[in-house]
Amino acid sequence: MKDGEIAICGLAAVQARFRRDAPSIRRLYFDRQTSARVGMICRALAAGRRVYRCVAAAELERVAGSVHHGGIVAVVDEHRPRAATAQDAGAWGRRRENVVVLDRVGNAHNLGAIARTAAYLGVTRLVIAGDPAAARPGAAAYRVAEGGMDAVEVLAAPDVAAFLRSLSAAGFDVIGAAARGGSVSGGAAGRPGAPWALVLGNEEHGLAPAVAAACTRLVTIPGCGRVESLNVSAAAAILIHELLSRAGRARVRAT
Repeated sequence: MKDGEIAICGLAAVQARFRRDAPSIRRLYFDRQTSARVGMICRALAAGRRVYRCVAAAELERVAGSVHHGGIVAVVDEHRPRAATAQDAGAWGRRRENVVVLDRVGNAHNLGAIARTAAYLGVTRLVIAGDPAAARPGAAAYRVAEGGMDAVEVLAAPDVAAFLRSLSAAGFDVIGAAARGGSVSGGAAGRPGAPWALVLGNEEHGLAPAVAAACTRLVTIPGCGRVESLNVSAAAAILIHELLSRAGRARVRAT
């Protein structure tokens, strides 16, 4: 693998990258079973004089760096997230576009699962922390996301708390997910009709104090008490669905 390249595994993820940015696919490897489903991609690669090849499972494992390749591996140009700015926050606010913000979520599988949920439910933007410990869009995240990483725009905030203040100034309801101490999920009144930014914290430490302070409110998903908390990707799915559902119900009442 050359510098600036990553491996994307799985048919859904490879197809999503092809739809979004076909020229970024440098090389494609697949097994015989998958070969019948990638004809269009192979023709595009042939036209661009790019490598594509039907190979044995051992070769797929070598290229992917994992046995979890799903029968196909695309070596692609890495898309490094650009910095999110206050101007972005203002533009999203004017267009009333919701956003998910991750405060130092460190596990790439969680990043991929959250991107998959966001894409499935129609949230098209994900902001990750600029912290070196935060997970980045790499091979593991793309594999778990099943195409979701290329269905959302991923940006990075060097200072998450400062960016949240920009979102709040742009009219967002900035909602922090807290393992304890927040209002019951969905129960607190936010800014009626405002776009929302859902903020999810690190798997072990939760939201940083400065990040929590920059939120307009904190919410907690109630549980039965048998375990301390949910996995961050599970919490993301519940909260995104709840926020979208409540916004939908509010629109119905308004009409």
